[in-house]
Amino acid sequence: MPGMARLLLLLGDQLSAGIAALADADREADVVLMAEVAEEARYVPHHKKKLAFVFSAMRHFGEALRADGWQVRYTSLDDPDNAGSLVGEIARARADLDIDEILCTEPGEWRLRGALAAVPGLTLVPDTRFLIDPAGFRAWAQGRRQLRMEYFYRDMRRRTGLLMDGDAPAGGEWNYDHDNRGTPPPGTSGPALPAFEPDAITQAVLEMVERRFPDNFGDLHPFSLAVTQADAEMARDHFLAHALPRFGDYQDAMRRGEPILFHAHLALYLNIGLLDPLDLCRRVEAEWRAGRVPINSAEGFIRQILGWREYVRGIYWLHMPRYAEANALEAHRPLPEFYWTAKTDMACMRDAVEQTRAHAYAHHIQRLMVTGNFALLAGIDPYLVHVWYMAVYADAYEWVEMPNTIGMALFADGGIMGSKPYAASGAYIDRMSDYCAGCRYKVKLKAGPDACPFNYLYWDFVSRHRDRFARNPRMGPIVRNLDRMTDERKAEIRADSARFLDALVPAGSRWNG
Repeated sequence: MPGMARLLLLLGDQLSAGIAALADADREADVVLMAEVAEEARYVPHHKKKLAFVFSAMRHFGEALRADGWQVRYTSLDDPDNAGSLVGEIARARADLDIDEILCTEPGEWRLRGALAAVPGLTLVPDTRFLIDPAGFRAWAQGRRQLRMEYFYRDMRRRTGLLMDGDAPAGGEWNYDHDNRGTPPPGTSGPALPAFEPDAITQAVLEMVERRFPDNFGDLHPFSLAVTQADAEMARDHFLAHALPRFGDYQDAMRRGEPILFHAHLALYLNIGLLDPLDLCRRVEAEWRAGRVPINSAEGFIRQILGWREYVRGIYWLHMPRYAEANALEAHRPLPEFYWTAKTDMACMRDAVEQTRAHAYAHHIQRLMVTGNFALLAGIDPYLVHVWYMAVYADAYEWVEMPNTIGMALFADGGIMGSKPYAASGAYIDRMSDYCAGCRYKVKLKAGPDACPFNYLYWDFVSRHRDRFARNPRMGPIVRNLDRMTDERKAEIRADSARFLDALVPAGSRWNG
């Protein structure tokens, strides 16, 4: 209420001018609190580039608020009076200011929501940047035997009118995924991403991150990410003009030396609040309706935002906190060290980790069908894989990352998200990439020390979970193929898998925070 002094807490991923906590605020009386705190910076061993991106974007947003007439209380990580936690910074502000009320837009993480909800006098308000709230998703899920994204996505299309012609899907089909699996011709290159030169604010952040987090994973330099809304919008417009037309055809392709290809590289800007998801989807639809992009590109992209992004957030809030501990396949192997070092002879894994180290980015097929697929087949503990994904990607926040990792990639939720595990042998990686041609392992070999590990690990995975998968309609035919194998072949699979897995070096405590 205007006239009453309020403290308006903005979190590091709430960098949106229209964020709910500011909706009816009084710029003259209310104070915006923003704080860089060690507790959030260190609860997983974040990639250096991710830390720099978040801190720089926060500082730029704080300055933009000040320029727009807001009173901003900003605590940097290096402030000697920094309390080290958001709850502590709230207490400091309350002691210094005459505050009647504290408002914060709901955090995207269960842990943080619980901590803030316990602060006396603090009110959490819904995050209106999403297109369906947790209560709406819960209502959609009520009474459904299976919570399949495809049906949720169709309902969201109807709700928003995106890619709809009246009551029918534009183009006559809901989903053009069958047109999103093309193989780029040799020599195909995606457009270079726009690069944004670090200004004085970003330079100061880079120096701080290098000094405060010297042992964290990842390359800090070069740093060319957008850290303001204006620059994020430039990155968006560049994607629409130069990459979206071919995004659909090559959405699932992987190429050495092409970390981005025709992907958007916009999730980090969406998830921190610098871009608006509905606005982005409408712009993509407009490109199709103007005839500048094919429908498989527009639909494939909108499905990622309107479908998967909203769906995984719904799954997260529907099933937390128990979702974090899900381990339906009873996988307990430690995370291998090469997830951090890239020291492996598997070309696909090496490239995915090296790319992640350089850019704090890998596209969805690399995450799902390379690093995720290996963790699934090898039986790596889902929570350790979750921590790795949270740490290494600049776009990773728990509400979006955890379901994608624990549910979609690892099937640890027992089938809440997917009707079958996303498990694949080396043949899939060979079909969708050029990794295998330069690998020390031979993708055509099924057994022995020179065979692609994905080949025997795939069948070892099916064998370990044979009884469970025999009851799964989509996995049943695969189990029957396993059952037709000779005892000698099954023994060979077990021996190859044991030899390879027993030789894996577990990540040490340095790499696990």
